[in-house]
Amino acid sequence: MKVVFLGTPEFATTSLKAIHESGYTVVGVVTAPDKPAGRGQQMHMSDVKKYAVEHGLPLFQPEKLRDEHFLFELKNLNADIFVVVAFRMLPEVVWNMPQWGTINLHGSLLPNYRGAAPIQWAVINGEKVTGCTVFQLTHEIDTGDILKREEMEIQSNETAGELYARMMHAGAKLLVESLNEIELGKIEPINQNSILPTELKSAPKLDKEHGRINPTLSPAAIHNLVRGVTPFPGAFTTVQGKVLKVHAGTPSIEKHDCTVGSFVCDGKSSLKLAVDGGFYDLIEVQLEGKKRMHVEEFLRGNSILFS
Repeated sequence: MKVVFLGTPEFATTSLKAIHESGYTVVGVVTAPDKPAGRGQQMHMSDVKKYAVEHGLPLFQPEKLRDEHFLFELKNLNADIFVVVAFRMLPEVVWNMPQWGTINLHGSLLPNYRGAAPIQWAVINGEKVTGCTVFQLTHEIDTGDILKREEMEIQSNETAGELYARMMHAGAKLLVESLNEIELGKIEPINQNSILPTELKSAPKLDKEHGRINPTLSPAAIHNLVRGVTPFPGAFTTVQGKVLKVHAGTPSIEKHDCTVGSFVCDGKSSLKLAVDGGFYDLIEVQLEGKKRMHVEEFLRGNSILFS
């Protein structure tokens, strides 16, 4: 089966590698154009491009997916199927081109958590179980027929970044299994409308403000938020007008008479944020303009902020 792969980041590269090493003929790889990055603004190639170049795979980096020359070249590849992982939205003229259509890997158990940040929102919302889904691409985003799903347990202290790393490999394996079953005619698609939950949970794109810690939430909810926005966009609060990033912490449920949103500090090794119903004990923090530190190291030079 001839495959065209479309993707950009490391998450997608793992899937491309799995497909390529499983013996499928990758007749084309489509990824984002090189972009300037870093202090020197040097041109940076995507992880998917690096893999394609290293393995001599035909590479395409169109600025516009409707470009006539690109569409002509894409059609001439005569691929049986397109596979999309972590790529931009495709126009119908692209996803409807191959005879077996286009399949997509999504980081949730669809139909829940449709959107740009499914892994993060599952953690933020305190889910115990999530998973990945391979589905058929169609007009509406993340709504096509489900081909295969695999559940994954979310660990109690697992961050979105750690879950992302695990799902990257589980999703690649699921994609290869899906291609095998499509080729053998064993797939039985499931219409998402037939399994819609009573409350459909979404996964919109995250921005910096999503990481702001709201002390009126419970300790558990704050812990889920910190885990869910780590490493991006990152959790934060403020102290004396300065941004304090929170990289790790633990929740504790207990009665207190502290002002919600205030800090409780022993000046040496303990820094707690008073929240509704308890405290959030800070473990790793980073004051704006400073490096990331364990709270004990941080307090050696900054305890005065909490006095």
